[in-house]
Amino acid sequence: MSTDLAAGSDITSWLRSSGLEIVLLIIGAMLFSRFATFVRDRITRRIDAGFQSSDSLVRSEAAKHRHALAQVVTWVVLSIGYFLVALQVLRRLGFELSGLVAPAAVLGAALGFGAQRIVQDLLAGFFLITERQYGFGDVVSIAVTGQTMPADGTVEDVTLRITTLRNVDGEVITVPNGQIVKVTNLSKDWARAAIDVPVPATADITRVNEILHEVGAKAFQDRRLKTLLLDEPTVMGLEDLTVDQMNIRMVARTLPGKQFEVGRELRVRVAAALRREGMSETA
Repeated sequence: MSTDLAAGSDITSWLRSSGLEIVLLIIGAMLFSRFATFVRDRITRRIDAGFQSSDSLVRSEAAKHRHALAQVVTWVVLSIGYFLVALQVLRRLGFELSGLVAPAAVLGAALGFGAQRIVQDLLAGFFLITERQYGFGDVVSIAVTGQTMPADGTVEDVTLRITTLRNVDGEVITVPNGQIVKVTNLSKDWARAAIDVPVPATADITRVNEILHEVGAKAFQDRRLKTLLLDEPTVMGLEDLTVDQMNIRMVARTLPGKQFEVGRELRVRVAAALRREGMSETA
């Protein structure tokens, strides 16, 4: 009985000293995490406030970079905070941190070989952010090591270690930054919609060019399309020639990320215009 009472007394005294400190440290870490997340969300909401009437793709390059930077800084601060709290908890549990130096060195050397990819991801993420290769809301095509098909989609999240995309099917793609070989940014500053218009080889090229110019002019005058176009679509001329078919290219500069929508709309207009002229085509 006396042994049980002594054990209970020891536990009570420990809870009143180190135990209480550990609980306070854990609670403090949770509150700090909530606060950091709140600050990050407040910053990102303020960045997005100017784009509520438009699409998340249509934003300035500075806003994209600030959005991505807020995500990365929050991730780094929370990682450092959790690490420091873990050290303090171990110290209060009776572990001598000085005595862990030698084992930690051996463990660090062993983990170093296995953590090379993580370090590579962190370094690659650092340069992705500082060089502003892409940011939140950009439409990108990423070539990944060991993959034949690129990862295409809209950037939803960027940290030092990974980039998260969402493709047109709504699927979420997670790409480690260290495995990125090449990034094609389809929504940086401005984009271009390119349309190859196939017409019969016997068609009058001059007349086809006139029709395409008319389609471009009417599209630029359209109230809805004009908000997506930076200037009037232009006809580049003959792009390809075969025995029975010619391809004439038409291009349009658009707002970032809007080249696909504009391209679809122009194809519909070109098809209708050529059909009215009796020319069979497939845009």
